[in-house]
Amino acid sequence: MSNNEPPEHLHLLSSFEAGWEGLNLLYEIEPRDETPEMYMGRHFIVIALDNFRASYMLNESWQQVDYAKGDIAIIPASQPFPRTQIDREVPLVELFLEPAILNRVAGESVAAYTELVPQWHIRDPLIQHMGLALKAELEASGADSRLYAESMATALSVHLLRRYSVRQQQIKNYTGGLPKYRLREAVNYINEHLDHNLTLAEVAASVQMSPHYFASLFKQSTGLTPHQYVMKCRIDKAKQLLLKRELTLVEICHQVGFQSQSHFTRVFREHTKTTPKVYRDAL
Repeated sequence: MSNNEPPEHLHLLSSFEAGWEGLNLLYEIEPRDETPEMYMGRHFIVIALDNFRASYMLNESWQQVDYAKGDIAIIPASQPFPRTQIDREVPLVELFLEPAILNRVAGESVAAYTELVPQWHIRDPLIQHMGLALKAELEASGADSRLYAESMATALSVHLLRRYSVRQQQIKNYTGGLPKYRLREAVNYINEHLDHNLTLAEVAASVQMSPHYFASLFKQSTGLTPHQYVMKCRIDKAKQLLLKRELTLVEICHQVGFQSQSHFTRVFREHTKTTPKVYRDAL
């Protein structure tokens, strides 16, 4: 590498190839480097996985921030990410949230202000947990992580609006669960489309509800998030299909909506404490 070439940004994990919509994740090794000012076009959240110092060019002067593991920065989509210097190589989890997702959730609040306030150095255990959970899900599930990521995007948007918007949001707390007929419609839709790469938006649309509204009431009605319920239904159907000896494990994997057999095996083991093959052999 010549002296004129910038240091490499080593991307260890990226959701951009996994089909995530609305929220994406990048796990990278940020080099000791200087980056120019740039517009992300998305709300940008950085979670430090180790200690480092960042120097930001803000208001025409350098401002230093010392980050420890778990510290977070939030830069709204409406503002540029400033010219930045990093003093050492450091691993980061970066989240990219589409403004449309935040706007959609804000549209369900009492006062729909969607402008976020920049946060250059905060501790927020919930955001940290969300980022690490998304990273773990992407590592384990790959393309099968879409529904999980979409559900997390809604939860993250609610949290950002409540804590870091220009005006504190009064997000409605939905209570009472889904009406029985809508719960039945949603469950039927899920079971009829288990072989698809289901999204929260699709399931919510099947009962004419917004994703946030639907997810809140669905969990009250079933005790499970939509993602958890879909996984349960997939494993229940897989158990039925394992009775059919003519079907291969790969065929069953695809018929219950898993794109990866390793992910199918992992989730099956989580629910049954055994693998699909061992389960079938014991029948």
